[in-house]
Amino acid sequence: MSAPATEPAVAIRNLTVVFGGVVEAVDGVDITLERGQAVALIGESGSGKSVTLRAIMRLNPERKTQIGGEIRVAGQDVMAMSPKALQALRGRAVAMIFQEPLLALDPVYTVGQQITEAIRQHERISAGAARQRALALFERVRIPSPERRLDAYPHEMSGGMRQRAMIALALACRPQVLLADEPTTALDATVQIQILLLLRELQAELGLSTIFVTHDLGAAVEVADRIAVMYAGRIVEEGSARDVVLDPHHPYTIGLLRSRADGALAKGTRLKTIPGSPPDLANRPPGCPFAPRCFLAEERCRVEAPPYVDVQPGHRAACWRTEAAHAAFQADKAAVAEAVV
Repeated sequence: MSAPATEPAVAIRNLTVVFGGVVEAVDGVDITLERGQAVALIGESGSGKSVTLRAIMRLNPERKTQIGGEIRVAGQDVMAMSPKALQALRGRAVAMIFQEPLLALDPVYTVGQQITEAIRQHERISAGAARQRALALFERVRIPSPERRLDAYPHEMSGGMRQRAMIALALACRPQVLLADEPTTALDATVQIQILLLLRELQAELGLSTIFVTHDLGAAVEVADRIAVMYAGRIVEEGSARDVVLDPHHPYTIGLLRSRADGALAKGTRLKTIPGSPPDLANRPPGCPFAPRCFLAEERCRVEAPPYVDVQPGHRAACWRTEAAHAAFQADKAAVAEAVV
C-alpha cells in the first residue's frame, strides 16, 4: 500500500528504544523524511544512529528491546504490525543496506540466489526473470563480470564487492524507502564517491526516500538534503545540510566539524578534538548529556535538559547556548567550510 502523496515517507515521533530495561539507546527522537528526500544521521559511535535505523523496520531483538513512540513508513503504522505484515513491509516498502554485508548475507547461498529469492518472495515472477533483474542490478552498482559474480558466495567476493551486492539486494524489490547504515564503510576512497553518487542518482531516478547513517560529514553533505546530528540517543541539531555544516548552533556539531578541518590546518597545528567520551546510557546524566564535554557549558546545562530552539526556519538545536555556540563557530568558519564542503 502506497502512502498518500501528502504523507511523509517516514514519520517518527518521540521514539524511545531501551535495551534490557536499563540502556536508553534512543531517547525521544523525532524524524520526518519527506518523499524523495535524503536525511543523514551523523554522530559518534554509540549515539543511537543504527539503533534508530533498525527500529524503523523493528529489527532490534524483540525480547530485549522496549520500543515506544510512533513509527509510520509509507503510510503504515509499523508499531501496530504483526510479524507477517512486517515481513511484507521489509524489502518491499522499506529496505536496508547494512554496514557489514558479510554478516548480512547468508554464507551458504550464492549472492544471486539470495537476491532472486528476495524478489520472488514479494513478486510473482519466474526464477529466470528474477535472475535477470539481479543481473541488471549488479550492472547498475558497477560490479565487474556481473554474471559470474551472481554465482559467487559472499566469502568469494571482496569487501567492496559484497557491499555493492548488499546495495543491489536492498534495491531488488524497488522499495519506496531506503535505509543505508554506513554503506561505504568497506570501500576505498575512490569507490566511495562512486557509490555515493550512485545512491544520489538512484534516489532521483526512482523517487527513493533515504535515511543515511554515516560518521563522514563529507559523505553526508554529498548525499543528504537534511542532516540530523545525534548524541547520546537524542537529536541535538537538525536542518538543511547547508545550514548544519555552514551555520551550526550546537557545540557538539561544531566539535564534529572542527575535528574534520584537516584540509585547512597548517603543518604542525594540533587538530581540535572533542574531549572526554559519550555518557553511559544506562546512567544518563541530568541536564544536557553533552555538558561534561562542552566548551560552553554552564551550571544550567548540567541540571536542566535544554528544549529545541528554532534558530532559523527549518533549523533547530537543543542547546541553552545556541547564540554563544554560533558566535564561537564564526572564528574558524572558513577553515571548516574548506575541509567539509
